[in-house]
Amino acid sequence: MPHPSVRRGALGAATAVTVSVAAVLAASPAAAAIPDAPPDQPFTLTILHNNDGESQLLGAPADPNFGGIARFVALARSLQAAATAAPDSGVVTLSSGDNYLAGPQFAASQEKGVPFYDSIGLDAVGYDALAIGNHEFDFGPDTLADFISGFDSGVPFLSSNLDVSAEPRLAELAEQGRIAPSTVIEEAGQRIGVVGATTPALASISSPRDVVVGQDVLGSVQKAVDELTADGVDKVVLISHLQSVGEDRQLIAQLRDVDVAIAGGGDELLANPGDPLVPGDAVSVDPATGQPFGYPIQVADATGRVVPVVTTAGDYKYIGRLTVTFDGSGTVTGVDPGSGPVRVSGVEADAIAPDPAVQAEVADPVTAYTAELAATVLAQSEVALEGRREPGVRTQETNLGNLLADALLDAGQDGAEEFGVTAPQVALQNGGGIRNNSLIPAGPVTELDTFSIAPFANFVAVVPDVPRAQFKELLENAVSQIPVADGRFAQVAGFRFTYDPAGAAQVTAEDGTVTTPGARVSEVVLDDGTPIVTAGAVVDGPGISVATNDFSARGGDVYPFRGLPFTSVGVSYQQALAGYIADDLGGAITAAAYPEAGSGRITATG
Repeated sequence: MPHPSVRRGALGAATAVTVSVAAVLAASPAAAAIPDAPPDQPFTLTILHNNDGESQLLGAPADPNFGGIARFVALARSLQAAATAAPDSGVVTLSSGDNYLAGPQFAASQEKGVPFYDSIGLDAVGYDALAIGNHEFDFGPDTLADFISGFDSGVPFLSSNLDVSAEPRLAELAEQGRIAPSTVIEEAGQRIGVVGATTPALASISSPRDVVVGQDVLGSVQKAVDELTADGVDKVVLISHLQSVGEDRQLIAQLRDVDVAIAGGGDELLANPGDPLVPGDAVSVDPATGQPFGYPIQVADATGRVVPVVTTAGDYKYIGRLTVTFDGSGTVTGVDPGSGPVRVSGVEADAIAPDPAVQAEVADPVTAYTAELAATVLAQSEVALEGRREPGVRTQETNLGNLLADALLDAGQDGAEEFGVTAPQVALQNGGGIRNNSLIPAGPVTELDTFSIAPFANFVAVVPDVPRAQFKELLENAVSQIPVADGRFAQVAGFRFTYDPAGAAQVTAEDGTVTTPGARVSEVVLDDGTPIVTAGAVVDGPGISVATNDFSARGGDVYPFRGLPFTSVGVSYQQALAGYIADDLGGAITAAAYPEAGSGRITATG
């Protein structure tokens, strides 16, 4: 059966997926003047790509003079038009996932409703296909369905290893071809296949509910590629969200018949000497060589054929531009030396004016929403609050981590009687749930800050009567990835613990089963002086009531709660944080309570 195709500039009645994502190109004089390239002639394809936009609609977090969805759209349209200005050439525009993210800017979308501001802005880019990342499920499958439904173009969202059939709204989109393993784009007489893939760790780092996450990514991708090649498609692009470009390297080395790979999830910045970068950005270092990555990375596939692999830093700061030449048999014969990241700039010689429609329909209302949050001061802090990832909330105790953990513990204790659960003695907050990735300076702490710190739809949950041995396993999981910065690292309240980073790391299966016991945690003492672990051995005694967020309680970040019953106490972790600093702390975050160096809750030895 012929593979569903996307035809530029016309909606074919016989296609299973009909998408008008390139209307701006089809309408441009340059695009209309280019004749279709005969299938047996060399063909030049420009692939415009990005990943991990993560709802940074208003500009790059560190410098709003760069990025922003309105500038991004304007630049994409300019690059699309330029890419089709020569004979025998074409362009496709692709995203490798994490197309939105919880936070104050996405909160504006949620308050507005369908179509989300994110959907409106991204639809204006003119994508031909978008991969499904892990953050697309942070609010559950129904929010993803709302997001996709807001695209008027009908552009497909791709993943070859997700089965959405048990989620009614996503299943309906799949029946319409809006969610699919792959798609085919017809461009200048050529058929370009695109295959998607999503991290197999999805269930442990997000909330896919009844979506089945295939663990055999290699098998799923190869099956989709084989179906395309059997249908006569000889140009295949993989768009994947596997959390790092290293994962794509490993995957490509085992695949065949993939011509180009676009990675997502790692935020690596690939560039060549002379490529203009956003101030403060640096090219990521290749761990295999210790040298900065070039653009593209070259990886040999299972047959020895070299595949260009690319990715970009996120936040709408760059549009990747990879221009490759195919011979008549669909083999990549060259990469244009002008390929590389194109920064989205509002200043200097490469400045581009924001698209006026996107500015008015998306950026302006989101700006107004966040300005209102920023104007609401909840507290004054005597100290800077450390929310950066590394070194920071994913590697060590920080005062902001302590503050949020204290808020969870307080909310759990306040809500215990109402919700009929044992009041918690301790709290655990996964570092991956602290999202501001910045040092908040001493001074006012606003409602906007609390949304930036705690943006997810995570609710405070209490897990009563956790056996002490299992509580040690929770802590072993928290430090199992050190020295790597990982979202499972815990910020804590109600106790102190000591661990040795050189000790044996616990290994935990996705279902929470501990397959290799950990030997890093040596001492655990509750704030009332009760010892839980001494010299690495669990001290006999009653179980512990633990406050956390419902993501972790369900086993997110591989926390081995293993189905222990938990009770939500009716407040999100953002609400808990806002209420704690405004009410319980009386609007004053003191240096005595939250010193910048931390208060000794977590000690690493060795």
